[in-house]
Amino acid sequence: MAASRLATLRRLMAERGYDALFVPRADEYLGEYIPEYNERLRWLTGFTGSAGMAVVLADEAAMFVDGRYTVQVRAQVDPDLFSYRHLVEDSQPGWLAQVLPGGGRVACDPRLHSVRWYRDTRAALARDNLELVADADNLVDHCWTDRPPATVGEAMLLGEAYSGESSAAKRARIGAAIEEAGGDSALVFAPDSVSWLLNLRGRDMPQLPVLLACALVHADGDVDLFTDPRRLPEGVEVHTGGGVRVHGPGLLEEVFAGLNGRRVLLDENNTSAHVHLLLEAAGAEVVFSPDPVQFPKACKNAVELAGTAAAHRRDAVAVIRFLAWLDREVAAGRLHDEAVLADHLLSLRAEGEHFHACSFDTISAVGPNAAMCHYNHLDGEPATMPMNSLYLCDSGAQYVDGTTDITRTVAIGDPGPEARRLFTLVLKGHIALDRARFPRGTTGAQLDTFARQFLWREGYDFDHGTGHGVGVFLSVHEGPQRISKIADVDLRPGMIVSNEPGYYRDGAFGIRCENLVVVTECAESPGEIPLLCLEALTLVPFDTRLLDHNLLEGDELAWLDAYHARVAATVGPLLDGAEADWLAQATQPVSA
Repeated sequence: MAASRLATLRRLMAERGYDALFVPRADEYLGEYIPEYNERLRWLTGFTGSAGMAVVLADEAAMFVDGRYTVQVRAQVDPDLFSYRHLVEDSQPGWLAQVLPGGGRVACDPRLHSVRWYRDTRAALARDNLELVADADNLVDHCWTDRPPATVGEAMLLGEAYSGESSAAKRARIGAAIEEAGGDSALVFAPDSVSWLLNLRGRDMPQLPVLLACALVHADGDVDLFTDPRRLPEGVEVHTGGGVRVHGPGLLEEVFAGLNGRRVLLDENNTSAHVHLLLEAAGAEVVFSPDPVQFPKACKNAVELAGTAAAHRRDAVAVIRFLAWLDREVAAGRLHDEAVLADHLLSLRAEGEHFHACSFDTISAVGPNAAMCHYNHLDGEPATMPMNSLYLCDSGAQYVDGTTDITRTVAIGDPGPEARRLFTLVLKGHIALDRARFPRGTTGAQLDTFARQFLWREGYDFDHGTGHGVGVFLSVHEGPQRISKIADVDLRPGMIVSNEPGYYRDGAFGIRCENLVVVTECAESPGEIPLLCLEALTLVPFDTRLLDHNLLEGDELAWLDAYHARVAATVGPLLDGAEADWLAQATQPVSA
């Protein structure tokens, strides 16, 4: 099937005079989660990961993926049709320069690429006498004859009991920031930024409850909102306050015509090249500047943090009930497959108050499948748990008052001393990061080493970031905050990030220990400067059966006992019967 689709696409490329074509996993909003009808890369290649790009030529093609998908891509994408390349380490323009003669024309849909990618790629190709051609009449769409229809779900109005601040107040703050930055307006392109600003949530993609929209925010706080009007429920005008004008997405050019000579701020990293080209054509003076909503959204207010904490308590009840059930099933010799496990966890979460949906597809992975960081059992035949192995479950939920994300690695029988040794190294990194104390201005890159140091000492590493930002009933992967080798944004009070070091042995097993934490001001700073610290939101015990006690220092054991005591004290009263007994056992001190 992939071969015939590739052949059809190549015929259309030839008709339009293109020598190469970029096919990214993206839609016109450039988000990580995209509706089914925009899964062009999946349709063409069979790849189901959340990040990747195909580059197609007349007689060869390459598939670019990052370190999370180096195993998965080999299982899903035909090596006879595509060579495999690294999305970050291998330059797509550099590869094209090697395989395409000078003078070649390389096409892209500018709606699916950021301004920065388009500018940098065009310049890189030009250095090798290759031309980047913007074609918004997407070639894949013409080949995809059974493409699903677009969905339009009615948005939700999120009250101040959950948001903590009215849209009018938020817009006034953002407008003032735009004026201070020297702009007349700012194009806020990221749907989660728009949703936060207007206190709206969408239903088109339950895992990512954002309104599919972009907005032109003016210095006076007024907003031109571009979305399908059918998405907006009755009462939205009163909810958002005055000064919000709604336009269909096809009216961008018409509204932009009024921006001739006006200074428009635009984030080149998360705005599409197509919109940038339209603004330039309208005569606007485009000034590249970070999304003015990013930091206000990332630094949660007291209401958002209280809601998130409540959501995590309910989530902990569901996950602990699941882990207790799992132990009972294994003890009884009932070894389920990955789908049954994921479905049971979902059913327990769905019983909780304010539950909306999963925050991402549950990674329910046994044995070798867990070596694929973003494995999805829905992509093939779910595997059954073998005895004496590891089970990795990375899951989360969207609640109206908060977003959760947790990974626990569980012993199924006795997985052996090597698995325990590596689990303990991963957990040591998790503990070190959790205990970090750092001054304001510290970036995620500076904290990243805390989590990797013990793996590095033994000659191991993991090929993904240590932590990503998380929203409040928004994206489970929120920017700009993160913890990774290249994270250059400082962590500020109120930001929520994950703490999730891991280790993955291809063909054998995977290990990850993940909590969500919030950046807070330390209660005590012993020296001369105030310090920030990380406070765990997640309240679920780690599997102490996987500990190699010889590798743990006294202060690490004390941390684990203190964390488990907090879990027992907070979540224990919310459980009863066998589940309460299981938690009491799972949180027994390990330092004795």
